[in-house]
Amino acid sequence: MSSSALEHLSPAFPQRAAWGTASSLRAWQAQALEQYERDQPRDFLCVATPGAGKTTFALRVASNLLRTRVVQRIIVVTPTEHLKVQWADAAARVGIQLDPGTGSSSRRGRSREYDGSAVTYAGVAVRSYVYETLCGSKDVLVIFDEVHHAGDSKSWGEAISYAFTNATRRLSLTGTPFRSDDNPIPFVAYDEIAPGVKQSRPDYAYGYAEALADHVVRPVLFMNYGGAMRWRTKSGDELEADLGVPMTKDLTASAWRTALSPTGEWVSAVLRAADRRLTQVRRTIPDAGGLVIATNQTTARAYAKLLDQITGARPCVVLSDDAKASARIDAFSASEDRWMIAVRMVSEGVDVPRLAVGVYATATATPLFFSQAVGRFVRSRRRGEIATVFLPTVPILLAHAATIEKQRDHVLGKPKNDEGDIWAETEALIEQANRKESASDDLLGEFEAIESHATFDHVLYDSQAFGMFAEPSSADEADYLGLPGLLEPNQVRALLAERQRRQVKRHEREEHKAEPNKPEPQVALHRALASKRKELNSLVSQYARLKGVPHSHVHADLRRQCGGPKLASASQDEIDKRINTVRGWLRG
Repeated sequence: MSSSALEHLSPAFPQRAAWGTASSLRAWQAQALEQYERDQPRDFLCVATPGAGKTTFALRVASNLLRTRVVQRIIVVTPTEHLKVQWADAAARVGIQLDPGTGSSSRRGRSREYDGSAVTYAGVAVRSYVYETLCGSKDVLVIFDEVHHAGDSKSWGEAISYAFTNATRRLSLTGTPFRSDDNPIPFVAYDEIAPGVKQSRPDYAYGYAEALADHVVRPVLFMNYGGAMRWRTKSGDELEADLGVPMTKDLTASAWRTALSPTGEWVSAVLRAADRRLTQVRRTIPDAGGLVIATNQTTARAYAKLLDQITGARPCVVLSDDAKASARIDAFSASEDRWMIAVRMVSEGVDVPRLAVGVYATATATPLFFSQAVGRFVRSRRRGEIATVFLPTVPILLAHAATIEKQRDHVLGKPKNDEGDIWAETEALIEQANRKESASDDLLGEFEAIESHATFDHVLYDSQAFGMFAEPSSADEADYLGLPGLLEPNQVRALLAERQRRQVKRHEREEHKAEPNKPEPQVALHRALASKRKELNSLVSQYARLKGVPHSHVHADLRRQCGGPKLASASQDEIDKRINTVRGWLRG
């Protein structure tokens, strides 16, 4: 390193040296750092669950490399403009000064006091030659935040590869499952797992299940709401269906869109329930906040009006085309306001640790986006905090929720199957419709949501359902909305089971009180069988999505293992046996 560069870095060096011990690191961060410093790799991929502290690990690596003069400059590449500022602020706290580009955009206008810069993937694509020149003239560490974005498009991947081929060190980070596609991510190693099929290989991985056991992240309760939907097609036909019942991709897409329509009862009921849950959480976590993730700007504004009516306070609305979006997120993070509504800006990487309650009111169904969204709520500030996310009862979302702790690597050339494609097609249908709606702020005569009703279906925790089919605004639903905001993971399961037992007893008492002189009535067999079939179908859907196989294959495997006839002819005991079996498969 030149004397001028040393002079430039010297003001920050004392802070970095003081930060040099491993005592301030979490166990996984210290272990990953030890591995990095032992191997001294040029490329290193760290996959760690959202909220685990990837930024802290990366900045420790950067600090050590600057201190030992292995590198002279740091470049952090992020998905969004807001994250550039967030990285700059985090780096400053440990004595590394990064230019987020919020002032002068000219390189000549950049202060020499900076140790490096933060730039977006799109920014690199526009000026890749600038970074290629910098890496050729200085020793540079490049940190790729949420590196899967380098595979978003072929042009982005090519720009990243060109710009940083000569970088001294490259540290790639991600906290979400990779997609299966054919765009390789630059500087990520792949292993061939089958002829023509390659899978990414992380150098260090730290999953949600491990982080939960280490009390690094919060346990997540998924509150699932279904209900009857009615809509009108572009041909004028009126259709209706229950959300969550297995349907064709077209019917699922339409029922899902109907549920998310701000003119229907479903969204209002779910927002009221979520606000009640937030009130309960704030009894033990006074500054706890909530986030509604909307599909587009039109619905985001409509949801804001509904929350204003429910709470009496206007929520913070964050829109991607708002120049003040980052400032709004920062202001909400520092406040004790109840609700924020956003489309996509806070789905990934944005750090608002006080978020504890979420409403997933979007039609985006990829495991990547779902994991990013849930990741906004799992960051733990103190032991015992729990998170609650409200979901529409759509089988693909339940599958994601049931397998949130599973690590998914990037797969190139993964063979497709009909069952796996159906959800991608469903999402594509909804996204296409939403783009049309956003473009004109109307339904273009193609679709009209007529009526929607919300039914509290169940709570999903650790792949197990509790409180199936309670009614909205009932004592059953209130039992789950009223769970304490501070619980250990084992306490969560115990309380959910206790609530379910209490719910069953309360129903029995109410039925007995209503007709005291009559023998206790039996539940109609057809209702009991319908309830059990619905629960089994939901679990089968989750497992089918996880394994990428048709539902019929899972049902056939259950019959082979458990015995008995087809589901339509199975007894209650036979269905119970299959339910317990598929639950075991999901946990395994």
